[in-house]
Amino acid sequence: MSKEKDLLLFIAVLPDDEIRAEVTNFKKYALERFQSGRALKSPPHITLIPPFRWSPGRIKELKTVLKYYAKSCPPFSLTLHGFNCFEPRVIFVAIEKNEELERLQSRLQVLLYSALSIQNNCTHSFNPHMTVAFKDLRKSVFPLAWKYFSNLKYMRVFEVKQLYLLQHDGRQWQIVDDFKLAANG
Repeated sequence: MSKEKDLLLFIAVLPDDEIRAEVTNFKKYALERFQSGRALKSPPHITLIPPFRWSPGRIKELKTVLKYYAKSCPPFSLTLHGFNCFEPRVIFVAIEKNEELERLQSRLQVLLYSALSIQNNCTHSFNPHMTVAFKDLRKSVFPLAWKYFSNLKYMRVFEVKQLYLLQHDGRQWQIVDDFKLAANG
């Protein structure tokens, strides 16, 4: 009997369709103008739990925990405001500081560890952002790309209404499920 290969997953917040289209257009521009297309391998998102490996036989268990958790969290508004970067290769849509988002992420991280032993192996603290140009952006091109994006005016607000589970299919990230946050009231 062959052992099933572990799934590569991550958990995120995604903006509404209109904002997804706008941010995807920023990513396409980064590819066309600055030859940075790796960010196009996933839909525009804010990573809550970075990629982790998970057994296909335990996917129902993971989804049950995510569904339970989402029901305990109220929806909230999130503001995208301008661009920022992680020099010398990453450019992203900036997220205004938001306590609800930080609480959502930190509680989810604790729950996944305590309920399912999923560890966040990420070495840096939670820094919410929506990537436009990724690590394939050449260092020599970064100043030109940053000059372009840092001069763009961009501000949008959207309602965070659900969490998303994404899976890598060998080529790109696909949305495999979503978990609605509790309704107000």
